[in-house]
Amino acid sequence: GGGDVYVVGAGLAGLRCARRLHERGVAATVLEAADGVGGRVRTDLVDGFLLDRGFQVLLTASPEARSALDYRELELHPFYPGALVRAGGRFVTVADPFRRRWDGLRTLLAPVGGAGDKLKLLSLRRRVAAGSLEELFARPETSTGEALASDGFSEETVERLLRPLFGGLLLDRELGTSSRMFEFVCRMLALGDAALPTRGMGAIPEQLAGGLPPGCVRLGQKVTEVGDGGLTLAGGERLQARAVVVATDGPTAAGLLGAADPPGSVAASCLYFAADRAPVDEPVIVLDGDGEGPVNHLCVPSAVAPTYAPADTALVSATVLDRPGLPRGADLEAAVLGQLADWFGSSVVAWRHLATYDIPYARPAQPPGALDPPQRPVRVRPGVYVCGDHRDNASIDGALTSGRRAADALLEDL
Repeated sequence: GGGDVYVVGAGLAGLRCARRLHERGVAATVLEAADGVGGRVRTDLVDGFLLDRGFQVLLTASPEARSALDYRELELHPFYPGALVRAGGRFVTVADPFRRRWDGLRTLLAPVGGAGDKLKLLSLRRRVAAGSLEELFARPETSTGEALASDGFSEETVERLLRPLFGGLLLDRELGTSSRMFEFVCRMLALGDAALPTRGMGAIPEQLAGGLPPGCVRLGQKVTEVGDGGLTLAGGERLQARAVVVATDGPTAAGLLGAADPPGSVAASCLYFAADRAPVDEPVIVLDGDGEGPVNHLCVPSAVAPTYAPADTALVSATVLDRPGLPRGADLEAAVLGQLADWFGSSVVAWRHLATYDIPYARPAQPPGALDPPQRPVRVRPGVYVCGDHRDNASIDGALTSGRRAADALLEDL
């Protein structure tokens, strides 16, 4: 049929899809409901601070990010490979022994898990780094919690280190997420860095959009319906299309495509504070190993990339995972500051609250079975395609991969 090719959504999947279509000579137009590109990966400038919409990192070993992005242009700043764990009222450094040998020795003496657990971490690391990514995603699937139990980790190591660490990386402190997702993230941490771009995480979609012809991304265009041969905009305008790619989050895609069963999702909140002095100077993630407060993990983005805060100030980011009975609004802010004053002392009282991002749909839920197969179909029917982190795995890598796959399916059908 006649008409144009449209991509609905200018998140990472939609932008990657549009870029690939343009590279292959198909002029796709991207329709985005919001006032900027990036979807869930956006950065706001507030009082000279760069605030990512939710704490996020780029895992540099991600094969899809490596091929889709120009890392040098992003000017990436790596996190320290390890963590600072708050356990039993004090801070303990837990380092990756392969990357930081002397810290590794210090870790062996740290009160988080015994020497047996250290060896189990090494064998876990060896297992996830071996073979291809396809092989990793083909391994038998259980929950992350069950995988850790069958590896024989002590309860102490699980509670103090692994639950808060993977609770943060998977936004799932219950560790019910597919073991394939857990092993994928482990592999990315073993083979590369977690990093922040100089201009914030929003620089990633900005770079992708910057490679498209001018005028090709249309902002403030909300699509309400997708059918064969076209789509409808919120104002009622109908656009003829010979192909449409729905590149939205899972629930929105299910609504547009009339799919019966939208995937569940995981919610999180991120609170930002301005501090005169950084509570931690190292570019490190700080984990709640006690599991008592609302904050699961904290970091000082300005200690990773100085551009995140004006000179002589520090930006503090605290992530709260959704759970029943969690306070909201000002009560949450007070509970967070109370917990952090407990960690860092009374200077926390002087911190200035910059913003709270409540993200009801931070990522699709991926319990065992959700990643089986690891890549779900992107072709709804010829002429209608779908991509996003709900098609592959819930990561930047998964979003970019699904965008490429949808573009390839469309090109095959044309």
